[in-house]
Amino acid sequence: MFGLLRGRSKSRTEIIINAESLETRVAVMEDGRLEEFHVEHPTEQRIVGSIYKGLVQNLEDGLQAAFVDIGMRKNAFIHYWDMIPGDVSRMLDEEDGREKRGRRRRKRISNEEIAKRFPVGAEIVVQVTKGPIGTKGPRVTANISIPGRYLVLVPWTNLKGISRKLEEEKQRRRVRRILARVPLPADVGVIARTASGTARKTSFVRDVRALTATWKEILDGIRDAKAPHCLYQEPCLVERIVRDFLTEDVKRIVIDSRDEYERVRKVAAQISRRAASRIEHYKGDKPIFEHFDIDRELGNALRRRVALPSGGYVVFDEAEALIAVDVNTGKHKGSGAQEDVILEVNTEAVQEVARQLRLRNVGGLVVIDLIDMRLKKHQNNVYRTFKDALRRDRARTNVLPISKLGLLEMTRQRVVESVHSSMYVDCPYCAGHGVVKSGMTMSIELQRRLVETLRRCRKKDATLQVRVTVHPTVLRRLQQEDERLLVDLEKEYNTRLSFKAEPRLHIESFAIYDAETENELYATGAEKQQ
Repeated sequence: MFGLLRGRSKSRTEIIINAESLETRVAVMEDGRLEEFHVEHPTEQRIVGSIYKGLVQNLEDGLQAAFVDIGMRKNAFIHYWDMIPGDVSRMLDEEDGREKRGRRRRKRISNEEIAKRFPVGAEIVVQVTKGPIGTKGPRVTANISIPGRYLVLVPWTNLKGISRKLEEEKQRRRVRRILARVPLPADVGVIARTASGTARKTSFVRDVRALTATWKEILDGIRDAKAPHCLYQEPCLVERIVRDFLTEDVKRIVIDSRDEYERVRKVAAQISRRAASRIEHYKGDKPIFEHFDIDRELGNALRRRVALPSGGYVVFDEAEALIAVDVNTGKHKGSGAQEDVILEVNTEAVQEVARQLRLRNVGGLVVIDLIDMRLKKHQNNVYRTFKDALRRDRARTNVLPISKLGLLEMTRQRVVESVHSSMYVDCPYCAGHGVVKSGMTMSIELQRRLVETLRRCRKKDATLQVRVTVHPTVLRRLQQEDERLLVDLEKEYNTRLSFKAEPRLHIESFAIYDAETENELYATGAEKQQ
């Protein structure tokens, strides 16, 4: 998270923190525009980055994967190729050493080798790379890394590497010289993070000292603790911000909680006096997010339909593993050739999509339905613009060129649930469909069930008295438009129908009773009763 803070020194970046007992919200504002939003609930356990001593529960040779008990409701999932530590080359792609474990040639490990080294019931030390999402349990790996401010400790290796995101060669040479002189324990390697480019040697030494102390505590747990057991847990959201992202690019961090302010200043003071001076306590009367106009920005940003500067708009639809984005010209304000208009809207759209992916923290497969572009050069321009915009995203992304159908397809790494999933639940009335059946549809269903019930229950020599309970909306349809059909039903089946409106009934529910005995003849939608 907060990947955009890298390489944006010319812009004014502020981090606004709203710390409450049940929720901590963090907004990253760049020149007054909301660029990233993160939320964490202190009452809920955060496990991404945590290290566990677990027990192998079962081996699935067909999946080339195992399930590990780490003490949670659902067992953790681990690929066979992630069970043997030591493959750290992919860590150089990411500063925290955890984000791109999958980007490598996956060497197939024999089932016999895994069964020999990790039989069912064996202990294994793993780190969570992806939290539980939906019905899926957490994803883990045995390639462990512990992030500090300037370095990432990589146990069981001798690596002294530098993040590929530190691109300036002069800084890379300087960091490489410092790493060569920094003493490290045996079988422990390090990776220099992007922030290390301007750090002093004493900062490296301080980081190594803190990280090795943490690693020693983990080793004690590996030796003494009974599995399943949590050996290490990542700090809270606020502390991670200070540790990872209080760089020269950030003008200030504003916090509304006095306790969090004091704690953050102490953490920042360990970095430098100047860093501590950029921590501010908000004392205003208005809520901090209202004062900085973040609530309005957030409301606009997380809508299903998001407007573009030119008058076009994009529509986001989120499913469990797929994000569908539709691009439309809308009320485009520009003038000129049609192809130029389409290029302008598509360019704005992909830039906004890249921002929205960070804001919403969505992942999985993303399909963008662009406005059709006939010129290949325009397609290439939009593709390159999208790739450039995604460089600010710390989650792993993979983008394919625009297809012949005008679709731009990509994948984005999912580590935790999206902001939408964490803040909303399915509507209890429509069960997440977003729509309910119309009055006409319910009238048709009701008459269909009436015919079925009357055929089954009609009397030879007596008139059947039937009472129907429905939602008022459906009753209005029956009275105003379908009355003739109901009269015909009464004649055909020798019955007398009466209707009762029940506002508390779900619009898709109705019940049919024998009016004389009060016996229920038919009912539907019981699960939707209010």
